[in-house]
Amino acid sequence: MFSRHHRKVKLLFALADVALAILAFAAAYRCRALLPLERTFFLTPSEVASLLLAAVLFWPLTGAWLQLYERLDSAHPAVILRDSFRQTIAGGIGLVLFQYILRMDLSRAFIGLFAVFSWLFACLFRLNAGKLVGWIRREFGAPHHVLVAGTGERAIGLAESLERSEAYGIRLVGFLADTPGRAASSLRAPRDYPVHALEDLPELLDRHVIDEIIFAVDSNRLAELEDVLLLCDEEGVRTRVAVDFFPHVNSEVYLERLDRLPLLTFSAAPHDEIRLFLKRATDVALAAAALVLLAPVMAAIALAIRVSSPGPAIFRQIRCGLNGRRFTFYKFRSMVQNAEDLKDGLRHLNRKEVAFKIPNDPRATGFGRYLRRFSVDEWPQLWNVVKGDMSLVGPRPAVPDEVERYKRWQRRRLRMRPGLTCLWALEGRDSLDFETWMRKDMEYIDNWSLALDWKIMLRTIPRVLLGKGAH
Repeated sequence: MFSRHHRKVKLLFALADVALAILAFAAAYRCRALLPLERTFFLTPSEVASLLLAAVLFWPLTGAWLQLYERLDSAHPAVILRDSFRQTIAGGIGLVLFQYILRMDLSRAFIGLFAVFSWLFACLFRLNAGKLVGWIRREFGAPHHVLVAGTGERAIGLAESLERSEAYGIRLVGFLADTPGRAASSLRAPRDYPVHALEDLPELLDRHVIDEIIFAVDSNRLAELEDVLLLCDEEGVRTRVAVDFFPHVNSEVYLERLDRLPLLTFSAAPHDEIRLFLKRATDVALAAAALVLLAPVMAAIALAIRVSSPGPAIFRQIRCGLNGRRFTFYKFRSMVQNAEDLKDGLRHLNRKEVAFKIPNDPRATGFGRYLRRFSVDEWPQLWNVVKGDMSLVGPRPAVPDEVERYKRWQRRRLRMRPGLTCLWALEGRDSLDFETWMRKDMEYIDNWSLALDWKIMLRTIPRVLLGKGAH
């Protein structure tokens, strides 16, 4: 379906979760009040309001966090049942923590009933959501008639995608030949559709309802179709141009304007300024709070490093940041003072293709091994985060000589601000090969969201505490 339809469906599911959470709360409250248990169950109006507010926030937020709204309209029933259960568990845990913080003594039976009703109502709604969305579209929105300009394989593939979106009111009315003088015929995609001659377009727009035309033609034909585009503009017919003939397979395509000049933009990295601002605000708030809380411990660690081995407590190194910008990177020193000078003599022990990583590095000090195992040596990078050199989550910053040896596709990882933790840190940390590092970084960039950042941070904590995967 079109992205704008997808956004509407996501909003519908989020609003449905709010309504279903309220309904589940009411059903659980009523059932618990009727149960013949020892303790009488009663909530004051302020408690009801607080719990309802928490529920209507937790349920859509956990749905967005688990990315349920991306696939609910087309998911398999088993996936719907599983994902709804995961959302219920996550939301229920949030509600329990909320009532614990407010020191409410909630009935465990009520919480259990609320979770059960939430899951049941969510499953019933989502299993029938496709029919519901289609019904709403049919009853309250007129069908959207689309004409495809072009008759090649790309046009047929586009037609098949439009056919799959019929439940959302989209109607493919036929094809428009992109070459003047072509006789009208039919084209199968997979149903039979008429192919209209290019010169018949003015009459076609006069006699039939055409809401928009999508041009799926070769790039060298677009200039020749300028008159057709102008005709559509004069008639007020919406036009779209399929731009899959551009080789930017990783890019998101959108239109911007510089004054009055339209610019077709390809972005191979996240570009939403509002979401990136929220990411930056989260980074600063969490990193600053962590520095304040950890300051006494970090001072003690710095003292222990100075006492246990000669040299400074903080190791400084130049790393590559966003778009290749260089910055000073900070770590607690976990190796001997002349570790960089010893690097050339140890290259034969390196296990990575580009990055320099040695299992059980002989340059590490005794205290440093402990710091490295639990990633305590990375704590000073919280200052890099506050300064803006790094983020809490993102590809790990590389040294310049490693970047110089990157393959071209690997350089795209520089288009995201480097981070303290990353996606591959959850998959094995230093035990992974360099190629997997790179592909995991690309996966993170291509699928980035604020929810993904939080998932990575929350999943990183237990791995770090257990010291898994670090050398």
